[in-house]
Amino acid sequence: MEYYGKRNLYNFIDEEIKANQSSPPRLCLKSHCQISDHDHVPYSPSRSTTSTPNSNMYSLMPPPCPDSPWTLSPLQTPSPSLLHHCIASLRRQEGTIFSITVSRGLVFTGSESCLIRAWRQPDCTERGNLRASSGDVRAILAYGNILFTSHRDNKVRMWNINVSENFQAKKVNTLPKRSSFLIFPRTNTQKHKDCISCMAYFHAEGLLYTGSWDKTVKAWRVSDNRCVDSFVAHDDSVNAIVVNQEDGCVFSCSSDGCVKIWRRVYGQISHTLTMTLKFQPSPVNALALNTSLNSCFLYSGSSDGLINFWEKEKMSSRYNHGGFLQGHRFAVLCLVAIEKLIFSGSEDTTIRVWRREEGSCFHECLAVMDAHRGPVRCLAASVETEKHVVKGFLVYSAGLDQTFKVWRVKVLPEEKKVGNIEGGERIDTNIKISEYEMSPVLSPSWVGKKLQANHPFH
Repeated sequence: MEYYGKRNLYNFIDEEIKANQSSPPRLCLKSHCQISDHDHVPYSPSRSTTSTPNSNMYSLMPPPCPDSPWTLSPLQTPSPSLLHHCIASLRRQEGTIFSITVSRGLVFTGSESCLIRAWRQPDCTERGNLRASSGDVRAILAYGNILFTSHRDNKVRMWNINVSENFQAKKVNTLPKRSSFLIFPRTNTQKHKDCISCMAYFHAEGLLYTGSWDKTVKAWRVSDNRCVDSFVAHDDSVNAIVVNQEDGCVFSCSSDGCVKIWRRVYGQISHTLTMTLKFQPSPVNALALNTSLNSCFLYSGSSDGLINFWEKEKMSSRYNHGGFLQGHRFAVLCLVAIEKLIFSGSEDTTIRVWRREEGSCFHECLAVMDAHRGPVRCLAASVETEKHVVKGFLVYSAGLDQTFKVWRVKVLPEEKKVGNIEGGERIDTNIKISEYEMSPVLSPSWVGKKLQANHPFH
C-alpha cells in the first residue's frame, strides 16, 4: 500500500486493520438478527440535525416491536416517515472496499485485494468474482453488461458480464492499450500519472470519464478505446465525477475545494469550463446529481461535514446555490441521489437519509443509520420494485471497519391535507417563513432572498 499511502487520509485506520490480519482471508455473512449490539456501536455519537428552538420536533421515538426487524427513524419530521433495517452484514478480511456499483440485479465491489466480487440482489449471496493482476480496485462502474474498473497501474479495464444463471465475466479491453515498444519505448501519454479515483459514463455518446489524483480528467471513447480529450481540471486531486445524462454536462470536484462544470465544445471532442462552484475552502469528496422532468439538483459532500446543493435554472442552465444540509459531525465521504432521496456516508460512521420537498429547496433528514463502526467509505443504491411499483430502496454501504452492509429502506406514504377553500383552512405564510428561517439545512443567504422576494411557499 505504499503506492497509495502517501495520499490516504486514513492510514492510521488501515495500519490498525492490517495489524489484526493474522488469520487467513475469510468472508462471513450475518443476517440482521445475528448482528450483535457490539456491531452497532458507532465510531462517534451522531449530532442532531438542528439546534434551533424547534428541536422538540426531533424527539426520540419509542422502540419498535422486538419481533420486527424494521427500525423507525428517531427523527420526527413533517415529511413521510422512513423505515429501515440492515438485512445483511458481510465481514471482510481482504482489505477496505473502495467502491460499489449496481447493475442488472448484481452488486459489484472493488477493494484492496485483486478480486472484484459480484453479489446477487437483494440477499447478497456471492455469484462469482473477477481476478485482476493489477492490484487495488479504486473505482468501479457498471452500465448494462459492461463493467469498468480502475487499478493500481493507473489503467481502466473493461469487462463483459454475463448475468445468466452461470455468472461469467471476460476482460475485453484495457484503457489505454499497451503501446508498441518500438513506437513508445518509455511512456504512454494517454495514461494517467496517478491513481484513478473516480469514473462516470455518458451513455448517449459512449464516453467514459476518468478523474485522477494527477489533477486531470480524461474522456475515453469506448467504441474505439481512444482517449479523445485530456485536461487539467483542478489544482489538487480529483475526487468525484458525475455526468448529466440529459445534456452531457460533466461535474468534477477536488480537494482544492472546487466543484466545476464542463461542457463539450459544439462539434468537437474537447471540453471547456462553464462554471466554478467554489463555496468553501474545505476539500470536496463526493458528488451526486438528482434530475427529474421539472428539476435538476447537484449535491457535493465536503470535509467540513456539510452537503452543499445547487439548483439548475431552466432558462439559463446556470446552477444557483440553494443551501446546505447540516448534520454530519465529520467529513462527508460519499453521496448517492435516487428518486427524491439523498444518502450521505460520513467519517462519523453514520449514513443519513435526506428528502427534498417537492417544488422547493427545503430538505429534511429522515433517518440516521449508524451500524458501521468506522468511516463510511462508499455507497450505492437501487430501487426495489414489485410489478412495476416502487416498494422501497436497497442501499449498499462499505466502511473502513471492513464491513459491507445491505439496507432495505421504505418511505411511508405522505399524509396530505386537503384544504377547504370555502371553509377557510389557510396556510399561515408567516409560520411557513418562520420554519424556513430556522431550518438547519438552508443557507442564510438563500432564506434572505426568499424573504425579500416574498415568494410564497407551497
